[in-house]
Amino acid sequence: MLDSPIARVEKLGVQFATRGGPVHGVEDVTFEVNPGETLCIVGESGSGKSVTSLALMRLVEFAGGDITQGRLLFEREAGGQVDLVRSDQAQMRSIRGGEIGMIFQEPMTALNPVFTIGRQLTEGLRLHERLGRHAARARAVELLQEVRIPEPERRLGQYPHELSGGMRQRVMIAMAMACRPRLLIADEPTTALDVTIQAEILALIDRLKQETGMAVIFITHDMAVVAQMADRVVVMLNGRKVEEGEVTQIFATPQHDYTKALLAAVPKLGDMRGKPYPELMRLPGQGPTHSEPIRGSDRPFLTVHGLTTRFPVKTGLFRRTTAYVHAVEDVSFTLNAGRTLALVGESGCGKSTAGRSVLRLMEPMAGKVELDGTDILSLGDEALRRARIEMQMIFQDPFGSLNPQRTLGAQVAEPLHNYPLLPKDEIADWVATLFDRVELPRSYLNRYPHELSGGQRQRVAIARALALKPKLIVADEAVSALDVSVQAQVLNLMMELQAELGLSYLFISHDMAVVERVSHDVAVMYLGRIVERGPRMAVFEDPRHPYTKALLQAVPVADPSRRRVERDLNFRPIPSPIHPVGYEPEPSVYEEVSPGHVVLTSECGY
Repeated sequence: MLDSPIARVEKLGVQFATRGGPVHGVEDVTFEVNPGETLCIVGESGSGKSVTSLALMRLVEFAGGDITQGRLLFEREAGGQVDLVRSDQAQMRSIRGGEIGMIFQEPMTALNPVFTIGRQLTEGLRLHERLGRHAARARAVELLQEVRIPEPERRLGQYPHELSGGMRQRVMIAMAMACRPRLLIADEPTTALDVTIQAEILALIDRLKQETGMAVIFITHDMAVVAQMADRVVVMLNGRKVEEGEVTQIFATPQHDYTKALLAAVPKLGDMRGKPYPELMRLPGQGPTHSEPIRGSDRPFLTVHGLTTRFPVKTGLFRRTTAYVHAVEDVSFTLNAGRTLALVGESGCGKSTAGRSVLRLMEPMAGKVELDGTDILSLGDEALRRARIEMQMIFQDPFGSLNPQRTLGAQVAEPLHNYPLLPKDEIADWVATLFDRVELPRSYLNRYPHELSGGQRQRVAIARALALKPKLIVADEAVSALDVSVQAQVLNLMMELQAELGLSYLFISHDMAVVERVSHDVAVMYLGRIVERGPRMAVFEDPRHPYTKALLQAVPVADPSRRRVERDLNFRPIPSPIHPVGYEPEPSVYEEVSPGHVVLTSECGY
């Protein structure tokens, strides 16, 4: 690394004007990042880490903030050092995207919904690199291949809503790295990604850093990612820097109590070794829990057999169906009452589609779904509406699933107005009780979604899912975007409710450490099929399928001395899930390797 820093932040202060007076987003923050160095900024929601990154890009003023003090010094490739605080917007436009790239946290809001992926990817290349249309398109295809998006040529013609959350995030990463910037700011870039894609993206960023001397400011709440990526670490709390040091120093001898609490809240793969049942996590500032393990029952509650969901691909002037996306193919599993079955796998493997198909939020093409003796797929509209009392869903993005124009109390009460299970004069009391149950103050009943943090909004989503006292909850990446301490609280809440109410969870996640903590049974999905299924202890401690082994190998460890390098990653390219009309894949054939532990043996596997 060179001695001269690429970027230096000096005594930065950012302020937001609100009806209640000015709010300080960042106060007196100073740090620098050198060429070829990765600086990780860690902290929870509201700590000021994203505000700091937006200030560096001079985008914070478009979000209602003002830089009130400090300097943002950036060493340009040609033209020497500039203070970004005093740069006009014309100069910033030449720097953004070209010399400073940024990966935004929320890809659905960062990508323009009315432009194709190809147009958005090539825009920066044509502006900053002066590439022609064909050259920019060829480079865009290369970028999508680098971030492991299958069928990159076809993706260029698609719109953001046609891609999964993980794929949208990979498009954002490709856009940020398109012009090989001198400084890359990555704001939670791998939050929505599964472990295999995350491992490859981290390795890609690390390789580019070494090849080009690019500096990286990496913002995250995942301490395992910090251990994998960081050279130095800045810890932020309430808009201030509370600790800074080399990554080995921060992990070995953290000085600040907040840093110690962050490290203590990280669920670690292997913590549940030898324990067949889920147990509550130890929360920051608390001693070990003494709760009983959650055993559940042996009574089958949800039985899925041969579930198949495909999406038509329409082409030509008359929009004829010429192929199908085989999103879920011949999926079978059983979930017992009071237990948790985790569906894990890469982005685009079909796990979310499987969860939605079980609830008939998407209509499957074939299969059988039996919920407590009721055949869900054979129900008519009215009968299905009544059956939904028993089954609810917690969506991945709580902000997207909540109505911004209605109060939180009204939204939690809405299911009770749709299904008159309670007298109207008792609804308000039950909603208030639900807020107590998810540990939210009753004063929040009259607040709106934007007034809460991400973790608090997820608690509201859980309260709404519990309103009708369901027996099955499908949790789709319910804690993936939460800070580690908030994640621990929400997971403990879900497990406490399971023990108390006998809930059954279909837990969809890409976080293997969280899955190990909460699940009784695990089903590993790859390309629409379950490739391995069994008790959690058997799958995690004795994985048999090559894909399961690759997933577990890719999980980052919260220990800087155990970093993985790119050559350790051995992932095969993902085949296309699109097949022509008339194609019928072979059925799934499994081998039982131990009681309840089965592995896919047919050729359609990994």
